[in-house]
Amino acid sequence: MPPKSGNLEKWALRGVLLLNASLTVRQNEPSSHSKIGWLQFTDAVISKISEQKLGIIFLLWGKFAQDKQNMIDETKHYVLKAAHPSPFSAERGFFGCKHFSKTNELLTLQNKEPIDWKL
Repeated sequence: MPPKSGNLEKWALRGVLLLNASLTVRQNEPSSHSKIGWLQFTDAVISKISEQKLGIIFLLWGKFAQDKQNMIDETKHYVLKAAHPSPFSAERGFFGCKHFSKTNELLTLQNKEPIDWKL
């Protein structure tokens, strides 16, 4: 049965942070706000999380996200990569990547509670 809403608050309460490289865009113009400061902001967020936390599972979906991998200390964190889940690219590797089950396996390895990914 499809979810009644796309509300992801339950994920946020479990510590899931969904972060795009650019946080705004002009309608029908992909990447139109990529040069107005968002990249510096999101780089700073990722760097700070990598620096101050331990055992974070970064899911890097798509090229823009994967370009951020060098900001993540992989001696302290986990990185999973796949195609972006947008309708334009999901068939090229997002479907079947099993990032949600892999995330739960990594959480369990850290003696942390798995996430209920159902909406």
